[in-house]
Amino acid sequence: MSDALHVAKTGLNAQQTRMSVISNNLANVNTVGFKRDRANFETLLYQNTREVGAQTSQNTQLPTGLAVGTGVRIVSSEKLYTQGNIINTDNSLDLTIDGPGFFQVLMPNGQIGYTRAGNFSRNAQGQLVTANGYTLEPAITVPANATSISIANDGVVSVAIPGQTALEQAGTIELATFPNPAGLKPMGESFALATPASGDATVGAPNTNGIGKLLQGSLESSNVNVVEELVNMIETQRAYEVNSKAISSVDGMMRFLTQNV
Repeated sequence: MSDALHVAKTGLNAQQTRMSVISNNLANVNTVGFKRDRANFETLLYQNTREVGAQTSQNTQLPTGLAVGTGVRIVSSEKLYTQGNIINTDNSLDLTIDGPGFFQVLMPNGQIGYTRAGNFSRNAQGQLVTANGYTLEPAITVPANATSISIANDGVVSVAIPGQTALEQAGTIELATFPNPAGLKPMGESFALATPASGDATVGAPNTNGIGKLLQGSLESSNVNVVEELVNMIETQRAYEVNSKAISSVDGMMRFLTQNV
C-alpha cells in the first residue's frame, strides 16, 4: 500500500512541474522571440520480482516477468526552437531572424548572451542595444545625424547621411548558430548562454551557410500556441486529479484493513 502512495505522489509532483512549464509558456505568449518549453517525463526504477526469461523448469522459461514501477519524474524541460510568427512593425530597428540563428549580446558580466528577440534601440552613443541597454555584438554604431537606417538580409547595416548621395556602411550584424540549440541555458531577460550540451557557437553573416536571414521592420512573436497549451493544461489537471484519487483510494483501502482485519 505504501508503495502505491509513493508512486501516486511522484505523479503529483511530475504533473505539478508540468503545470509550471505550461504556465510559463502562457505567461510569455506575447514575449518577443520566446520559445516554448516542453516537459519530458521518464519512469523511475522498476522493482523486478520475477525476471524475464527466468527458468521455470529445465526446458522452459518465463515469457514475461513481474516488474512493478516506482513512479515518474520530469527529466528535462526542452526548448522548442520552431519559428514564431513574423509581425510587421515598420520600425527600422526591429529585426527578425527568419531561420536558424541568434543575436549576440554583450551582458553586463562580460559574457555573450544569445537571443531571438530583435527589438533593438540606439543608446546615447548611437550603438544598437537591447531593451535592457545591452550592446549588440559586434557593436554597430549609427551616426547621430543619420536620417535613415537600412539593414539587408545578410546583416549589412547602411545609413543615409545628409549631404551624401551614397549610403554609408555602419557595420555588419552577425548571428550565431549551435549544433544543439536545445542545450542552451535559459537565463531570463530573453537570453540564453552556451553550454557543453549546446556545443560551440558558429558565427557568421545572416543568409549564408544555413544561417537565417534578417528581416528589417518586423519582430518574431513567441511560438506558443495558446489552444495547444490550454489542452495540455486540462490534460495535466486531469492527470493530477487521477493521482490524487489514487492516493484517496489507497488511503481508504488501508483504513478498511485497519478497521476490519
